[in-house]
Amino acid sequence: MKHDPLNDALSKINNAEHSGKIDCKISPASKLIGRVLKVMQESDYLEKFEYIEDGRGGEYRVKLKGNINKCKVVKPRWSLKTAEIEDYESRYLPAQGFGVLILTTNQGVLSHDEAKEKGVGGKLLAYIY
Repeated sequence: MKHDPLNDALSKINNAEHSGKIDCKISPASKLIGRVLKVMQESDYLEKFEYIEDGRGGEYRVKLKGNINKCKVVKPRWSLKTAEIEDYESRYLPAQGFGVLILTTNQGVLSHDEAKEKGVGGKLLAYIY
């Protein structure tokens, strides 16, 4: 029984990346996982991903680039304001300007840089570097 599909998806990506694979399949698919993958692609950690309907919840086929050191879900999902983003950046990322925090906001799923630009806070979902 799967309790956290986002955690399962990022674990599959992390394991495939560390074992040297060039692609992996994530199932079941969800809109949240798709939006997180989109942020990862925009941040240049994934080459591409596509949704495939298989009649059982769908799946994502993800093509990896080979430059992910670590990607994990943050539990519990902390609520943060715009001013607090830098504190969490220093907590979860190894260096400033290296890696991405992924937040869910009222304007969608964003990276921490986009959230700072738009001046919005939200809930911290995951980090990747």
